[in-house]
Amino acid sequence: MMKLVLIGYMGSGKSLLGKHLSKVMNIPFQDLDAYIETSENASISQLFETKGEIYFRKKEALLLQKILSENFKLILATGGGTPCYGAVMEDLLRSNNVLTVYLKCSVDTLVERLWKEKESRPLISHINSKEVLNDFIRKHLFERNYYYNQANIIVGCDGLSEKEIVEKILFKLF
Repeated sequence: MMKLVLIGYMGSGKSLLGKHLSKVMNIPFQDLDAYIETSENASISQLFETKGEIYFRKKEALLLQKILSENFKLILATGGGTPCYGAVMEDLLRSNNVLTVYLKCSVDTLVERLWKEKESRPLISHINSKEVLNDFIRKHLFERNYYYNQANIIVGCDGLSEKEIVEKILFKLF
């Protein structure tokens, strides 16, 4: 295995679990959003505001290709929407040095996690009730599940600790 790519909805724990896996497996970790921010010298929210989502998605796909083409082991946390645009998911599945892991959380789990940190999430910062957030996530997940469910490995994360999820992933890898 060369690259382990974590996909899933925002709040599913891609960055957190990626860092944990990185320590356990002794493989470098990279957060795609952070990589984009460094490369563009702007935050994701600034890019969405100033250049729009289409620009962002093109840049995201381009930088992901760059990372995938580099020949070293890596654990990569993608953005929640990364695999759902263009041919990104196809490219991930076609790459022979990539294994995708979908961190699958229920709507209720995501609502609980995201409600606490919605101010730092441009996509949901305007939402003012848990009910509206629940509807938003449900609709989004319905659209994105088609892509997420194509992952090589699907790991249910509801009610599990970070350590338990990491163990589940490692079990499925080895």
